[in-house]
Amino acid sequence: MELRQLECFVAVAEESSFTRAAARLHIVQSAVSATIASLERELRTQLLWRTSRRVVLTETGHALLPKARAALDAAREARAAVDEAGGDIRGTLHIGTMTSLGPIDLPAMLGSFHRQYPAVSVHLATAASSGGSPGLLTALTEGRLDLAFVSGPGRPPTGAQLRELTSTPLDLVVSADHRLADRTEAAMAELNDEAFIDFPPGYGNRAVTDRAFTTAGIHRHVTIEITDITAGADFVRHGLGIALLPRGVVEPHADLTTLPITDALLNWTISLAVPDNRTPSAAARAFEQFVHQHPKGRG
Repeated sequence: MELRQLECFVAVAEESSFTRAAARLHIVQSAVSATIASLERELRTQLLWRTSRRVVLTETGHALLPKARAALDAAREARAAVDEAGGDIRGTLHIGTMTSLGPIDLPAMLGSFHRQYPAVSVHLATAASSGGSPGLLTALTEGRLDLAFVSGPGRPPTGAQLRELTSTPLDLVVSADHRLADRTEAAMAELNDEAFIDFPPGYGNRAVTDRAFTTAGIHRHVTIEITDITAGADFVRHGLGIALLPRGVVEPHADLTTLPITDALLNWTISLAVPDNRTPSAAARAFEQFVHQHPKGRG
């Protein structure tokens, strides 16, 4: 049994697709199929059920998956120990990130990190393609991500720890002709039954606003869901609703008014999620340390 066989098996199991597994591993699909077939012959059992629409694990496949992940983790840890002992940090980091990180300048952070650790390559996965912060956390605990920038109230799932990086208030953004546009602040009760522009369920700032409205016992309508914070201001500008957006994201403009909410806890927290169910690689440890030294990506 070879590590490459286990790597292909884990990729197919996690992606539920030979095509997506091949793309993830940067090899052709026929090579993935041949590798899985050779592993099944070697183990004398079928590991996957192949249908016209998806791939699912057999009972023996379910039994092998955690062991295969553990073997791959052990191999990565062994390589990392050798590299670290030789003072050479290299490898590939798989990092999850939300579409927007507010005050955190991720490109600047990655650029500075690359200059310090040129032998480490980075692959990014966005929340938009992963199901928001919960999806990123699932990928982290399953070993598909090394670290992730996430947001959301509540405790993280088993297998993950959160290191808070920054917390930004959410301010109300209304169009210039809105009834609250001439105010300097507003209360939750004044937002009852308003049409809102917001993120889909699962995103951190959506969870913060939903919790605030539930706590206040106030109903609201989310009429448009977005995944780009800057787009929220454009929808508000054209009278399609109001929004609660991170302070500082919306630049001053004649056709928009931004005002704080005085009677609710509306803090959008961004954290770095790290695994606590496996030993991180030397590259992952270096990136975590770098992030805490430069939490906004600058410097």
